[in-house]
Amino acid sequence: MIRIAAAGDVHFDRKSHNRLAQHFGNLQDKADIFLLAGDLTQTGHPDEMQVLAEDLKKCPIPIVAVLGNHDYHLDQVETVTRILQDANVTVLERNCIVLNIKNHKVGIAGAKGFGGGFVGASGSDFGEPEMKAFMRHSKNEARELEEIIKGMEADYKIVLLHYSPTAQTLYGEKKEIYPFLGCYYLAEAVDYGKADIAFHGHAHAGVEKGETPGKIPVRNVAQPVIRHAFNIYTLDKNSKDHHKMERISTAEVSGEVH
Repeated sequence: MIRIAAAGDVHFDRKSHNRLAQHFGNLQDKADIFLLAGDLTQTGHPDEMQVLAEDLKKCPIPIVAVLGNHDYHLDQVETVTRILQDANVTVLERNCIVLNIKNHKVGIAGAKGFGGGFVGASGSDFGEPEMKAFMRHSKNEARELEEIIKGMEADYKIVLLHYSPTAQTLYGEKKEIYPFLGCYYLAEAVDYGKADIAFHGHAHAGVEKGETPGKIPVRNVAQPVIRHAFNIYTLDKNSKDHHKMERISTAEVSGEVH
């Protein structure tokens, strides 16, 4: 059984010291890996990421993260990525890592993802250059992710995103903004890559549980949705309930989440 702690949209600022670290006590007894699904900062400022990095240095288990749109805002992606890497955080962007956990190979394929919408209400690679560029970027991100998932030699295949691959986890958000919260191209990558589960954030007013058209479980772990510092999920291919979810009850979110 592989145990995954996951959260997204922690939105650290310069005053967020210890907001996650206070919940790391004995985390190694509850989870094997910690996944962060983007929007790690408010604006992508290095000072904000440094505060988060100091918290994450106290985490007793491996951490894998993707960045979100907030982390891109100030165009300092290389700098904030390096800050995380210096704190021993693996940052993925259309690449993967395979970890050895309990004699199993656990592959994590990560990408920020992008918008575009969902079947019946999506953008189209047609018309103005700006619209074609928008949708081609989304499609290219997803196609690269699909090849990465397929190429992982792992017993468990996990996909870590910021944008959502399914509209099901967006219920509660205004439908008018669905195209800016995710894209069905990402679901195709998850399905065709034969992943076991996908995690994302970004949709603060959405819901936790959904699935792709191929019935792959999707979990929205944005903190405003899960209302905890993180949730813990288990994957067990030897169980009939392969995608069992366990919610921790002690790691309440500290401070206001934006």
